[in-house]
Amino acid sequence: MNATMGHEGAPLDTVAVASRRESTWLGHRHVHVNTCVSTNDLVAAQARAGAPEGLLVTADQQTHGRGRLGRSWHSPRGANLYLSLLLRPRRPAVEIPPLTLLAGGALAKAMRGLGFDARVKWPNDLLLRVGEQQRKVAGVLTEASTEGNRISHVVLGIGVNVNTEIFPDDLADKATSLRLAHGAVLSREDVLARILSAFEPAYERFQSVGVAAAIDLWEAHAELGIRCRAHVSGGYIEGITTGVADDGALLIRDDAGNVRRVISGEVIPAPVPNIQRGGGG
Repeated sequence: MNATMGHEGAPLDTVAVASRRESTWLGHRHVHVNTCVSTNDLVAAQARAGAPEGLLVTADQQTHGRGRLGRSWHSPRGANLYLSLLLRPRRPAVEIPPLTLLAGGALAKAMRGLGFDARVKWPNDLLLRVGEQQRKVAGVLTEASTEGNRISHVVLGIGVNVNTEIFPDDLADKATSLRLAHGAVLSREDVLARILSAFEPAYERFQSVGVAAAIDLWEAHAELGIRCRAHVSGGYIEGITTGVADDGALLIRDDAGNVRRVISGEVIPAPVPNIQRGGGG
């Protein structure tokens, strides 16, 4: 999900990013390319070759960027941020899925530091309010590789609509950009530096305490208590969001009072049901 037209700026300035980020090891090694198929693919290849944790790969354009549920992430040149990070978490494999939530929470924190009222949507979307709507401004895609019972590495991909101006018809009422929200062109270097500076301490806490770090950060930047409908295999679950479980599943309290778990699928807002109430007479 992204735009097809936008502000095409100069190539990303890696020196400027290095001078502005507050992270000490995350992004210390920064590889930038003009065009690639996918930054996640580049990082995965580096991971298999033994690259250390913290590697950052960015691109001015992707030809086949990926999103969740097999969707494509269209990546116009020079307008936005397309980045991937190499992580080698020490946590057990069962604790790795909530890394997506951790990244979303850190991304929201970074955007708030830039003055945007950003909210996370389960599991991997970042939203900005536009009038009465919440529109997608960024997304997260994590891809893990295992060796036996342990995690070899995790590639964390992030796409942020920074300076996109015009969206195609099918996304015009669903997506937005930081530029549209701010009313002016933003520095991609500033935005990237903020993301790195927010994610490094969050990830270090995750390494120390585990999934609680991901859940706490995600819930701090989520709008819970919202009525939604989760489209899952074989039907849907509708109710009020209450939080996330230790494995990253979304928790929804349905109209019968049962707390249901959603581990995959699409979650959309749902209307409040029209409850018929009896009257006296």
